[in-house]
Amino acid sequence: MTTLQQPQHPVLEAVVGITAALDQVAEATPAFMGTDQKATTLVQIARAKAQLAELELRVLATADDVAAESAARDVAAWLHHHTHQRPEALRADLRLATALDRSYGLVAAAMRSGRCNPAQAAVIVAALDELPADLDVEIKTKAEETLLAYATQFDPTQLRRLGRRILEVIAPEIAEAEEARRLAAEDAHARKKTRLSMRRLGDGTTRIAAVVPDAAADRLATNLEAFASPRREDGTRTETGDYLPYARRLGLAFCQLLETLDPARLPIHGGDATTVIVTIDLDQLRTEAGIAQVLGGSPITAAEARRLACTAGIIPAVLGSNSEVLDLGRKERLFTAAQRRALLLRSATCEAEGCDIPGTWAEAHHWIEWAQGGATDLSNVALLCSHHHHRAHDPTYLHERLPNGDIRFTRRT
Repeated sequence: MTTLQQPQHPVLEAVVGITAALDQVAEATPAFMGTDQKATTLVQIARAKAQLAELELRVLATADDVAAESAARDVAAWLHHHTHQRPEALRADLRLATALDRSYGLVAAAMRSGRCNPAQAAVIVAALDELPADLDVEIKTKAEETLLAYATQFDPTQLRRLGRRILEVIAPEIAEAEEARRLAAEDAHARKKTRLSMRRLGDGTTRIAAVVPDAAADRLATNLEAFASPRREDGTRTETGDYLPYARRLGLAFCQLLETLDPARLPIHGGDATTVIVTIDLDQLRTEAGIAQVLGGSPITAAEARRLACTAGIIPAVLGSNSEVLDLGRKERLFTAAQRRALLLRSATCEAEGCDIPGTWAEAHHWIEWAQGGATDLSNVALLCSHHHHRAHDPTYLHERLPNGDIRFTRRT
């Protein structure tokens, strides 16, 4: 008695044929292909990958029985066990397969013909899923068709942007209301997700991690770019003249931004306008190696305390023996807005020799330091950019005012 062999399914037959064809060219080297042949081959491989991916998704969408056979959680878990692919990628494939099988036949057909690759398909499906659930079927179909037409011209990143604005193209009459609804939902989600944490690393630095709404991030980026722009010369280059890495420039810019915050515009904190108080012993203040203490914060050098004393919102508390308060500097000791306007009339740029940083970006520096009794008036002020202000408080540099009013910095020998 003979047993009839079950005929092989066309899908399995095709896959076996593909692998067999690939086996035939396993030893072939493309080095001897002509340039035109290589170009054509690369494009055809991309098309074939899209077609093969769609076939895999088509099989995944119907493979619940495969998982049930071995009591696997789902076919993605089963496939991870048997093929050792990344589980998160397999789960994403299964979600896409389900969406194509149930809702987005046009996207599946485009992949099947090689007109849409898997990354584009995932972006299109995500954009379509974000459309209102009660949207007219004809409008949703038109959105799918339009995005698939875009897929012949745009990559996944560009498609994602187009997908967010698709209603403006196909249904402008309802786009504004839907955009307002979407933005309101995103705003609520962003506020719920907003976090900020600070962790001391024990080496004089603190790691700050934050998740904030996009609008807040955009404002922060704009403010930081004002300090970190490569067009500026202060603090954007290394000593060898190379530009600092962008991330480092942003970190330095963040520090500068915090120093330039106007405390008068911040909420009341501790019964007074939000203010940073720096305490330091008088003897240490007069030395270059002294240490100051930010109230409720970390220790800083005396040189840094003297520099911060030039910055708005910093109150220097000078202590004598037994921590007796000898002098609690008032904000009136800091240069006023009127004085800064007068400084800009005197010098439109940083007063350091050869520096062209705009004066509006510069800081007012006591020529005779406040710790040494220097007055807060125009005869005792230098307008310095952040880079040269730091150098003015750096004990490794000397600075002098030239007859033409410029300030020359020289490294101590």
